[in-house]
Amino acid sequence: MCELCSGISRRVFLGTTAALSTGLILADEPSPNTSAPAAAKEWDLQPPVKVYVVYLGHGAGWPGLKYNTKEAVEQVFRPYVSELQKKFSDVELIGGDHIPNNVDAVKNILEKIAEVGAEAILLVHLSMGSAASFSIFAASGLPVALYAQPYSGHEWIYLPYIQQAGEKIIIGASRDINEIERLVCLLRVPAKMKKAKMIMVGRPGCASGTPEACDYAKVKAKFGTEVVHITPAEFVEIHNTIPEAEAIAEAESYWLKPAKEIIEPTRDEIIKSCKTYFALKKLMKEHGAVALAMKCLGGIPIDVLGYPCLGFSRLLDDGAIGACEADMDSTLSMMMFLFARNKPGFITDPVIDTATNSVIHAHCVSATKMAGPESERLPFIIRSHLEDEKGASLKVIVDRDLGKEVTWVKLAHNDTLLAATGILREDFDSGIQGCRTKMVAEVTSSTAREILSKWGGNVVGKDMMTLLHRVLFYGNHLDDFRDIAQLMGLKFMVEGKDWA
Repeated sequence: MCELCSGISRRVFLGTTAALSTGLILADEPSPNTSAPAAAKEWDLQPPVKVYVVYLGHGAGWPGLKYNTKEAVEQVFRPYVSELQKKFSDVELIGGDHIPNNVDAVKNILEKIAEVGAEAILLVHLSMGSAASFSIFAASGLPVALYAQPYSGHEWIYLPYIQQAGEKIIIGASRDINEIERLVCLLRVPAKMKKAKMIMVGRPGCASGTPEACDYAKVKAKFGTEVVHITPAEFVEIHNTIPEAEAIAEAESYWLKPAKEIIEPTRDEIIKSCKTYFALKKLMKEHGAVALAMKCLGGIPIDVLGYPCLGFSRLLDDGAIGACEADMDSTLSMMMFLFARNKPGFITDPVIDTATNSVIHAHCVSATKMAGPESERLPFIIRSHLEDEKGASLKVIVDRDLGKEVTWVKLAHNDTLLAATGILREDFDSGIQGCRTKMVAEVTSSTAREILSKWGGNVVGKDMMTLLHRVLFYGNHLDDFRDIAQLMGLKFMVEGKDWA
């Protein structure tokens, strides 16, 4: 079930004979709102993504002559989709045509879908029909998600072959009707990436990551995402426009009072960081950008700006993206997942620990709301940046989240997503080694030894920065990233298992 999904009222769902006859189920526990949280909505200026809903199949020998597809649509699926629409502020569920499962009907509905400017297609498979239907939908060029309840038909057997041909189609095969919500969450990613903007702050050529991600024209061609480059001097000019009083108020309310402890940084250093946060936010607002990356280590005048660590954390808490070290691969990965799940990512320098079958994820900046903008903040200590003992950065403490599943990913060359999963086991801090925030994840998708031996999957590259960084997200999202890769035309690999 989608972690952003909220279970539709059981009264709406189970209140009809048709609903009971489907065999579909709902999770007992509702989950957070699918819509972008209030804190994140100020960053999302895009119009809603238009997803065209099609109910496919009028009845056949399979799933059974007594199964009434019209009743299933009218009494189960339409009410569910209607309730679902209320939860999405950034998706418009349109259409809702119930068509026969044959080639002519599919071609006709695709003409209608093109006329209304839909950006994605959601198929609800009801009964068996033409084996070519899914292929025709997939060949439309739009991202397609197929919900197949058990016994809806046998056409699902062709999906792997359609996917291997490179078509942007995914499937949710489940008796849990909330799988539809997960599919809709993912369908919005390609359209949002296509209209998104990100900012890079640093000297020309400062971008780091795989070569294709550092080429802004190639990023635009692949994802549609526009990268706006801002020089350090231009950023300092924006920084000079921020009122001191505004930075002081932010420092007091968001950092100084809630901090569990403040060790190295002075109050003035923290205020300086808050002034940089407002400059970051002002710059992003002026350009309509949801993400910003910066060449922070050795690329900006920290005597004027301080380090941006606190500002990045604040952006991540608010439902936007602040990314360090000008890392394009990580920034693009974070954008995809923000659009899918409204959750922040934690850029990390991973360390392998075979003694505990773990990957230690460490860095000097992390969101304090790793579960999303509406979640409770994690405890934190304000410290200096570990590598040079300057500025203000964060030690975010994750003790209360031990036992939670996590996923870490790497986008490489704009064409491959590597992903792995684990379980948070400890907040391991040796004191003087490693970056300030440390999240230790016991590996579950393979083993620490396998990840060590297959690091990068032979697809990433050979320089340290490109090989090193990963982005960690709360939750087990291996299937989500597999599906995002399919919708975005990317290859998918499980790091530690797959080797190119």
